[in-house]
Amino acid sequence: MKNLKSCIEAYLACLVTCEKCITDCIKDGNQDCILLCRDCADICALFARFDARGSEYAQDLHDLCAKICKACSVECVKHASHHESCKECAEACKKCAEVCEALTSVKA
Repeated sequence: MKNLKSCIEAYLACLVTCEKCITDCIKDGNQDCILLCRDCADICALFARFDARGSEYAQDLHDLCAKICKACSVECVKHASHHESCKECAEACKKCAEVCEALTSVKA
């Protein structure tokens, strides 16, 4: 149960930081970051719900979550030096990707 709670916390932290990043990037018109953060926030919200209810389908999609979180982290790092929200988002996305990858490796 502790592992599940840690996973859900990582998803939610990623979701929240993505939403903050989206808000700041809208002000600057940073379209690439906005689009990736939206995808990342949505997949993290979905996975928090899937894992919370113990969905049998969650395990099959963890690699997709990791892929999206990694891409978001890479994009946000590009803006981290001038946007604190991008820096925080990159870190949260990286951590979430690591959590998803760990869950994928458990499946294998």
